[in-house]
Amino acid sequence: MNKDVVLTNANIVTLDEVFKGTVKISDGKIDSIDRGTTLIDSSIDLEGDYLIPGLIDIHTDNLEKHVEPRPGVHWPFAAALSTHDHQLFSAGITTVLDALTVGDYYDQDAKSGRKGTLEQAIIMLEEAQESGLLRTDHHLHIRCEISTENVLESFEPFADDPLVRMVSVMDHTPGQRQWANMEKWRTFNRKRFGNDDAAAEAFYIHRCEMQAKYSDKHRKAVIEACKHRNLPLASHDDTTIEHIHEACAVGIEVSEFPTTIEAAQEAHAQDMMNVMGAPNVVLGGSHSGNVSALELAKAGLLDGLASDYVPISLLHGAFQLWEQTDMELPAAIATVTANPADMVDLTDRGEIAIGKRADLVWVRQWHHMPMIRGIWRAGVKMA
Repeated sequence: MNKDVVLTNANIVTLDEVFKGTVKISDGKIDSIDRGTTLIDSSIDLEGDYLIPGLIDIHTDNLEKHVEPRPGVHWPFAAALSTHDHQLFSAGITTVLDALTVGDYYDQDAKSGRKGTLEQAIIMLEEAQESGLLRTDHHLHIRCEISTENVLESFEPFADDPLVRMVSVMDHTPGQRQWANMEKWRTFNRKRFGNDDAAAEAFYIHRCEMQAKYSDKHRKAVIEACKHRNLPLASHDDTTIEHIHEACAVGIEVSEFPTTIEAAQEAHAQDMMNVMGAPNVVLGGSHSGNVSALELAKAGLLDGLASDYVPISLLHGAFQLWEQTDMELPAAIATVTANPADMVDLTDRGEIAIGKRADLVWVRQWHHMPMIRGIWRAGVKMA
């Protein structure tokens, strides 16, 4: 049984307000929330800093980046997982959906697959979590590249694993969605193709052929498999109103990284939730030349942030939403806590409320940068 913990003299950020108060944790859950401070000797003084829920990241590619730090370089998986986990937790992320891709987008023969990475990730994650070796609570977000030949054979063996909490359908064929701007695509991929324009053009033609052959039927198959299992689904890089209508027609409720304000507006009109990358907020725009997350926030169209490829961007991005838009702090923090929890049915966490899991982060704002001073996971101080 966990020892009771009392946190006092904190600016507590709930879903509705910010107030100075005291939180008592018992058996890993929030037992009481009171206004004002306490004189209990064993209480921990948060010195007037913010106390927010532990961050929930529903999409990070950070694990894949550590597994393959350079193209063709495969790092020992246990070491990659450990480093990834420490980066997440040090960024205040107490719950994560590691985003792993199925479907070989860059393998023109579609022979190797990423199945090995996914299989190894599931085995290692389960073993490490059962052994208490991970600080962050890990789950999986399976990203299905539907324009590839082997996406279904890579996805289906893992669809029933309890670690899988979300699935997204995506199509990165150049000339549409994320890469509607072909000049941005060429610039982004120049290093990959060694400045060889002919190689880039050959790849573009190949991807268009694969899209025509596979995208529609694989999209339908992945969606059907998820609906059968009640897995939350996200669409990816919605660009047009038609993309949103396609998603709504099959029951998709999350639009992940919409690329235009028109798509984001229609998503809200259809009761879908919009998720954007936190790096987009921190850097002030999209590296693909698409709509700015801050623009969506100012228009009242942003529901959630994901760290995407920089774990620390999640906390930083939430505080920037508060500073640079009309969002109040509770609403800004909800984009990285309560709202993502709702998207993936994690009903036991994501807010500071009685009975919720005591995943909490002690934050001080320093020169417009939120600095973490303490982290509790299920009531246990781990940093």
